Amino acid sequence: MPDILLTTLNVRYIHSAFGLRYLLANLGDLQARACLLEFTLAQRPLDIVEQLLALNPRIIGFGAYIWNVREINEIVALLKQIAPQVQVVLGGPEVSFETAQQSLAERADYVITGAADLAFAQLCRALLAEQPPAQKIIHAEFVPLAELALPYDAYTDEDIAQRIIYVEASRGCPFRCEFCLSALDKTAYAFDLYRFLAEMAKLWERGARRFKFVDRTFNLKTEQSAKILTFFLQRLDAQTFLHFELIPDNLPDALKTLIQQFPPGSLQFEIGIQSFNPDVQARISRRQDTAKTNANLRFLREQTHAHLHTDLLAGLPGEDLASFAQGFDDLVALNPHEIQLGILKRLRGAPISRHSQAWDMRYSPLPPYPILSNKSISFKEMQRISRFARYWDLFMNSGRFPQARRLLLGEQPFMRFMAFSDWLYAQSGQTHQIALDKLFDWLYRGLTEVLAIEAHDARQALLEDFELNQVPKRPACLREADGGKSQVGQKVHQSAKARQIQHLKGVDTE
Repeated sequence: MPDILLTTLNVRYIHSAFGLRYLLANLGDLQARACLLEFTLAQRPLDIVEQLLALNPRIIGFGAYIWNVREINEIVALLKQIAPQVQVVLGGPEVSFETAQQSLAERADYVITGAADLAFAQLCRALLAEQPPAQKIIHAEFVPLAELALPYDAYTDEDIAQRIIYVEASRGCPFRCEFCLSALDKTAYAFDLYRFLAEMAKLWERGARRFKFVDRTFNLKTEQSAKILTFFLQRLDAQTFLHFELIPDNLPDALKTLIQQFPPGSLQFEIGIQSFNPDVQARISRRQDTAKTNANLRFLREQTHAHLHTDLLAGLPGEDLASFAQGFDDLVALNPHEIQLGILKRLRGAPISRHSQAWDMRYSPLPPYPILSNKSISFKEMQRISRFARYWDLFMNSGRFPQARRLLLGEQPFMRFMAFSDWLYAQSGQTHQIALDKLFDWLYRGLTEVLAIEAHDARQALLEDFELNQVPKRPACLREADGGKSQVGQKVHQSAKARQIQHLKGVDTE
């Protein structure tokens, strides 16, 4: 029975709690008295509480984020009702700012703000020695990275076989984009490269093949980035999958040459564009050279096999619907594999809050705190964008409809897809839980009824897309075209299917 229990709720099972593994690794001699237990958002809080208390811990540490804070609040409330003697410690970005205003922080015994890698161990020692600190809120001081124990041994064999392995070669960010908590960082700090690569070699030998780098700026320092890419190139096999977040306007030739050597399906780049509007970029303190960004995206798309996951952010101060639509069309013209349409969220502590009054920024009071409206975009328009984003994921980012895509988007992608999105919601009233065969049928109707595509052309495109997918049931829109055949399409394009599988498993998002 452990004295210390580290826990959190991940969005999906495939995700792993990287921060908790750092806490475990840095417990020192207390490691033998601790264990890590992860749950998912699909599990009931009461069932989670039962499993936590079955281990009879003295201390439970929770990692709190915008995606799990509701559930953790309920879990802590139940714990304090059932077992008030258990010391509850909170950490994570959700409780590191505006701490005193939160009901969750009120319920907990202690809250550690900032990077708790060493502060959690110090608190546990004090509590186990029955010498509790007087202050409830503990502000963790910055610790040089060289003083941290690395967390990679905390990944179990089950983790390596079934989960994404999160890693970091650096921490922090030198940029000041105000929607992001990294705007509060002074700079980026790199881990010792030789120490880091030695840990990667150990993970590789244990069978790890899916690595997601959480570095905010992987390509900030060319020499370090090049050595990491070379490390994986030297070990590359058919199962290798690497995810990096790139600065969009910084891609020197040394990195381009290495990137070109990676085969299809092995490399994914997350590239935050957020906005192409220079006035909006300046307003939120975002430095981005649009010409270099466009040139780099064209190079990556046309001359490499890297999968490009790009981000646009709706709701930024001063960006109206027309500006957002233009940015979207500009990004579609660059042809990335995925465009993730995010809705601005008010992260606690992020400097974006300074615009709240001037731009009438109204956020949901409930996590994950998405923006509801602002001076430039009404609530009604924001709801339309939110539905657009959901349908874009279903129909475009999924990779299921490459042939229908060209008919759907045409020369005015935003306008056409918004017309389809508005129509689909009016007809179906659904944005979730739509069966795959129904997606084909809705898309056929949208193409023909809303966008005036000839029925024959729409069916032909969807038939080719059907053959890329293993659909349990043949869509109604295709039965008439082939005389009522009901067999599942057998021709599967392997690289497209592999990307679709990665997307559906949640590698791209957390």
